[in-house]
Order: sequence, then C-alpha cells, then structure tokens
Amino acid sequence: MRPERAWLGVVSDEHAQIAVRHGFIQLNHGKRPNVARLRKGDGFVIYSPTERLGDRTPLRAFTALGVVADAEPYLAEPMSMGDRGTIRPWRRQIDFLPVEPAPLSELDLELTRQPNWGYQLRRGLVELPIDDFEQLKAVMTVADSSRGTSRSG
Repeated sequence: MRPERAWLGVVSDEHAQIAVRHGFIQLNHGKRPNVARLRKGDGFVIYSPTERLGDRTPLRAFTALGVVADAEPYLAEPMSMGDRGTIRPWRRQIDFLPVEPAPLSELDLELTRQPNWGYQLRRGLVELPIDDFEQLKAVMTVADSSRGTSRSG
C-alpha cells in the first residue's frame, strides 16, 4: 500500500538498529515536535549519516524503513543520555520491514537533486517525496527473509 505521506528521519545506524529491534522511533534526543508530525500510515525511512552518534567516519546510507503504526506520540520510560543527563523521550511505534541498507551514492532521489539538500537533515526529520519512499522500499526490502543478514531484528 502506497502511503499518502512519507518522512526521512536522521539517526545513527547504531540507534536505528535499536529502534528497529524495539519497533519505535525517537528523534532529536526524544523531543516531541518531530514525532508529533507523523500520522498513522505514513511511510518512514531512516537515513544514517554515521555508524554511531559522534562518529566522524561517514556511512551515508538508508538503514531502516517502515510505516507509522500508532496514532499519537507517547512518553517512554526515562533513559540515560550519558553526560546529558536523564530524559523521558517521546516516541512513535513503527512497523519496520526487513531491509538491507542502501548507500546514498547508489540512488537517484528527488530529495537529493536539490542544491544543498543535506542542510535540511540538520532538523532531524524531513518530508520525503512518496516516489522516493517507494524507490527506497523497492531497493531495501529483503525479498527472502531467510537471506543472510536481514537487519530487522
């Protein structure tokens, strides 16, 4: 089913895989505004600029993809942010699909055809053209779940 809207969240690969394992997304260190923009049924893709938060070595890949499964954001249990203290993050439930990462360099997306397109990623969440979501879904989806390294769980 083709969603009416789609979004691109920016999260390190390490954090993306935690989200996939637990079926949720949290953006901008748990702040509510971006997750509140999502609606049930929206497509959602994670772009990971790096393997881990704070890494300087670029990854630049799309690492997770799914559909928003709940109607409203929810407050999760408190969690440690290390030196930043403890927060109680806002999250959304996502039905993630089994996918393989897709390197940005191998894709031709409407999103990346704009000059300085990467600047908007600093916001942590950007609206994604539906055709881009569908292309990413086609490229990333694991056809055979018995295939080697499915990263969905």
